[in-house]
Amino acid sequence: MSLKDIFLPAVALMLVMEGMLPLLAPAAWREAFSRMIQMKDGQIRFMGLASMLVGLLLLVLTQ
Repeated sequence: MSLKDIFLPAVALMLVMEGMLPLLAPAAWREAFSRMIQMKDGQIRFMGLASMLVGLLLLVLTQ
């Protein structure tokens, strides 16, 4: 199994998941973005780090 066989489907799935909220609840999506704009850089970085760690944990647990 090559990286292309894993990476492209993973990116495609990520795009599908990210597109669900604006499709199903555009007002909630807009509200989330307006809250994010008001956050400091450190808070956004922490959210990114936490998201990455949860993703890595899920990858490890599913292997």
